[in-house]
Amino acid sequence: MTDVDPRPDTPEDAPAAGPAPTLAEVLEAMERLWPRGLAESWDAVGPVAGRPGAEVRHILWAVDPVQAVVEEAVEVGADLLVTHHPLLLRGVSSVAAVGHAGAAKGALLHTLIEHGVALVAAHTNADSAVDGVSDAIARRLGLQDLRPLAPTEEGADTGIGRVGELADPVTLAEFARTVADTVPRTAAGVRAAGDPGQPVRRVAVCGGAGDSLFDAVRRADADVYLTSDLRHHPASEARETALLGDGRPALVDVAHWASESLWLEDGAAALAAELVRAGHRVRMSVSTQVTDPWDLHLPGPTS
Repeated sequence: MTDVDPRPDTPEDAPAAGPAPTLAEVLEAMERLWPRGLAESWDAVGPVAGRPGAEVRHILWAVDPVQAVVEEAVEVGADLLVTHHPLLLRGVSSVAAVGHAGAAKGALLHTLIEHGVALVAAHTNADSAVDGVSDAIARRLGLQDLRPLAPTEEGADTGIGRVGELADPVTLAEFARTVADTVPRTAAGVRAAGDPGQPVRRVAVCGGAGDSLFDAVRRADADVYLTSDLRHHPASEARETALLGDGRPALVDVAHWASESLWLEDGAAALAAELVRAGHRVRMSVSTQVTDPWDLHLPGPTS
């Protein structure tokens, strides 16, 4: 677990820290940063557990609402767990802790409620918002002049994914190496498709699963597309389409958890600053647990 301070642009004249905020006040601050209206229609963002009037003194951040993270929240005395991924993305008919297919989620909810830990998800609203998930990746890679890959209907600076430019072109092999050095290590590692020597300057990025955005990537005229969870058929079709032209975009695929984990510190710092402005100071921590589901990566035969 790593503690996070408010981001450095917090005004010096922000009100002095007062009483701990309630969960309702934290939710109001999150709405200002990551409006629920930015979430995709299929998504399930916002509060999952917790009483609006409960005090929040310590917030733990993680990508996935899994049992190990919930137990960490209990162990460190967190009052609120903020996760990127929703716990209940699809409807359930029971939250019992045993006896049905969703028992693991039921057990997790029981642990939260029994220990007074609230749970809130900031998912595609945090993907689309300014300074969101894809911004976190893009800036760590040194991309400039960022704009949404798939803008919202309002045509503002919000939308899924980002497109930006490197200050100087690099080869695909060099870019993939930089990505591997930037994202957390996972069993899956980093995969790339394309000519290793082809130049890369314009980069399209989508944190999480992004194989539905190939048309937007082509419209952006990107040299490479960095995303996660690229399935065989969409990736194969994208490469075949690219090879009909100049071979662009190349593809770089990273683990889903790795691509989104980079945002946690940014999100925690932004929320801390927003609460400071409102006269509150809350301890913010980011879980260092790797919740990527894969444990081993075995290469093929050596001979």
